Amino acid sequence: MANKRHKPEEIVKKLRQVDVLVGQGVQRVDAIREVRITEQTYYRWRKQYGGMGTDQLKELKRLQK
Repeated sequence: MANKRHKPEEIVKKLRQVDVLVGQGVQRVDAIREVRITEQTYYRWRKQYGGMGTDQLKELKRLQK
């Protein structure tokens, strides 16, 4: 089975989904599983993309080019 490479926009979206689910009272581990990523991936993404919004993400991509 090939691993899927998520686009940065998808990563930010999944991080937000986890935050919403946790806000609704779901345990963090269960919320992470619900968006179909591993805990390790979640914490790595959160470290890299933390509080970044889509506008900030587009700016980061523009600066990298």
